[in-house]
Amino acid sequence: MSQKEAPRAGLVQSAQAGKLSNAEGARALGISVRQFRRLRAAYRKEGAAGLVHGNRGQPSPRRTSAEKREQVVALMQGKYVGLNDCHLTEKLRKVEKLPLSRELVRQLRLEAKLPAKRKRRAPEHRHRRERSARVGAMVLIDGSQHDWLEGRGPVFTLVGAIDDASGQILALAVRDEEDMHGYMAMLGQILRERGIPLTLYGDRFGALVRNDDHWSIEEQLAGSQRPTLFGQLLEELGITFIAAHSPQAKGRVERMWNTLQDRLTSELRVLGLATLEEVVAYLPTYIAEHNAKFAVPARETQAAWRSAPRDIDQLLACRYTRKVARDNTASIPGRWIQLPPRAHGSSWQGCTVEVRECLDGSALVLHGDKVVARQGPLHAPFTLVHRDARHAKKRCPENFAPVPKPPAVALATTPSNRAPVRPRASNKPAAGHPWRKGYKPVMETHEDRARDTTALAPE
Repeated sequence: MSQKEAPRAGLVQSAQAGKLSNAEGARALGISVRQFRRLRAAYRKEGAAGLVHGNRGQPSPRRTSAEKREQVVALMQGKYVGLNDCHLTEKLRKVEKLPLSRELVRQLRLEAKLPAKRKRRAPEHRHRRERSARVGAMVLIDGSQHDWLEGRGPVFTLVGAIDDASGQILALAVRDEEDMHGYMAMLGQILRERGIPLTLYGDRFGALVRNDDHWSIEEQLAGSQRPTLFGQLLEELGITFIAAHSPQAKGRVERMWNTLQDRLTSELRVLGLATLEEVVAYLPTYIAEHNAKFAVPARETQAAWRSAPRDIDQLLACRYTRKVARDNTASIPGRWIQLPPRAHGSSWQGCTVEVRECLDGSALVLHGDKVVARQGPLHAPFTLVHRDARHAKKRCPENFAPVPKPPAVALATTPSNRAPVRPRASNKPAAGHPWRKGYKPVMETHEDRARDTTALAPE
């Protein structure tokens, strides 16, 4: 059973037990109600095996037969030995009347463990990309995991940003590994110290761009996939993101890592730094020295930075759309936030709100553009991740430490001033109370109805 088919069994069992409707089960699986009814019927008839696709394990009807495959391999080793894949495909089509694709011919050659005629193609010609004209027009971002302390301390990752026009290092964030928290913290440094850039140029890391092929119904109707949480933040700030398809495309930030892995590691060794706290405290000093030596003036003096908003801490957050529960709480996996009463003491039940989890672990609840509730940071070491109910605990268990409740304040009482405890009065009715008497309805007969009608008739 594939990963897509695995949730079917539990939902179908719940539907069979009457715990959810066909519409709810179909919505959870992303299929139609009619298809969900087919799954229920197949489950009743065959059990869990009925939920697996019927073509599973069967060869494709379009698959090339074994006889043709053996014939092609024999031609590779005999008559057409030494031909490359493209040339061999042409010969098979024209001479042998075997209309096969070039990719299938290559796969058959690999299965037969026959070497290619050419080991690799010559590298394509590349030209150096010209720098941006203004500072802040393009910022290159990336992460690099390296033994920065050369064995004196833990191995960590630096998430950094460099200006394309001047080559200045704009920010460096220390993280255990490359993650969304590091990119959020790095962007926060840029917004506070410089402003909003026009474009970010990065790789196809999962926290930056969507790399999956899943399209929801809403995304299909819109014609585009919804971006990641980091991408949604960039859209709100009006920052364009360019995803590179190779390290050479963002070569300046890659060369920056080569310089840092040479010079920064030497500086840390000379200073004898061995902890992450010491590295974080030293990085601003190194960035200033690095920029003074390696930065170049931009072609244009006017900068492209835009003014950053005031509520930066509220923007650097994961966002979730939630409906307020009956107890006036908005929850995300691992935590919940209590909402205060509305005006005139009315309830928030059923209102759609936005829950934001910030970099420091605090949480906000917004209704429209107004913050209606706040919650302080969690007491455990916090890492900002997308709190998916299926994977959040597996990805970041330290985020889910329960928030300790304040200790209850005990009343200082002594035997002398303690009030006597009165026995609680019983609420049970007495034996002769009318509530304890049985009730037996009396059915009215036709004779009683006729007698009542006669009594009510006018004389």
